[in-house]
Amino acid sequence: MWCIPELTDEFVEQMMDVLELYERPYKETEPIVCLDEKSTQLLEHSREPLPMEPGRPKRIDSEYVRKGIATAFLMVEPKAGKRYTFVRKRRTKKDYALCLEKLVEQYYGAERIHVVQDNLNTHSEDSLVETFGEEKAQRIMNCVEFHFTPVHGSWLNMAEIEIGIMETECLGRRLPNMKALEKELKAWEKRRNERRKMINWRFSRENARKKFNLGTRHN
Repeated sequence: MWCIPELTDEFVEQMMDVLELYERPYKETEPIVCLDEKSTQLLEHSREPLPMEPGRPKRIDSEYVRKGIATAFLMVEPKAGKRYTFVRKRRTKKDYALCLEKLVEQYYGAERIHVVQDNLNTHSEDSLVETFGEEKAQRIMNCVEFHFTPVHGSWLNMAEIEIGIMETECLGRRLPNMKALEKELKAWEKRRNERRKMINWRFSRENARKKFNLGTRHN
């Protein structure tokens, strides 16, 4: 469910910026990539599951052992049908910086990578500077342009849609460690990319003007 706060000028400005970006025609040299992260509980079976038998499904004990938490970073390029996953133990400034480094490597040669993300405090140039130093941080920033969803406007980030699919198709089983999680995510990523699964985003600036009674003053 969408959580819509008071429509401040800042909210509208950021919303329109993201929606204008989504309305642009596909341009290979300027990919539009939506980024988000999801914490997931690592769980191990307390007893080995009983294998499937004729007339009986595989049986899994309801008890499990908690093995900590990991973070799955997701980067999705909706109009190209591409997504990339990156697994870390946490989601600190360093983890975010390393994720962004991977993104730039993935799109080597692009003129500009437009990155849509929420306003989490780690999502900043400061994270890059603290992790890599000013020189390398600047090299990365020269490749990307940040577009932030407004506060309480994370629903504008298409990565949330893809994370929902990832949870349903990939994270619904017990994974005991980061290696197992990464293997599962990479297999899911490969399947989705081979099928070029795209996201059909339909909420436009015109829709926003009508829904929120904005008139024509916001372009």
